[in-house]
Amino acid sequence: MTPQQMAEKIVETIGKKIGQDIKLLKIDDITVIADYFVICTASTTTQIKNLCDEVEAVMEDLGEPVRHREGYRSGGWVLLDFSCVIVHVFLEEAREFYALERLWADAKDIDISALVGER
Repeated sequence: MTPQQMAEKIVETIGKKIGQDIKLLKIDDITVIADYFVICTASTTTQIKNLCDEVEAVMEDLGEPVRHREGYRSGGWVLLDFSCVIVHVFLEEAREFYALERLWADAKDIDISALVGER
């Protein structure tokens, strides 16, 4: 899979599991750490874990296992590293506090409406 295909599949998966305020940022022009960030909000720590578990399962089935996972036990912010795509799943308060979209303001915000529909 290409990095774009991986990112799109992750966005679709999060959308199906009702992740909120999903953002897809293309970051490969401004950093070497990854090609894309997927950022979303969940309403509870249980939903964070459900979203992360589903993303991991879908990507594993596609032959793209998670390389690293951070924050799963603490629950306010979980990071899933798929090498070229890094997924950030936040509780709303943590997302506002860390403000990744502001920190990565130079990244290209990709339109994902076709992947998740109008919600």
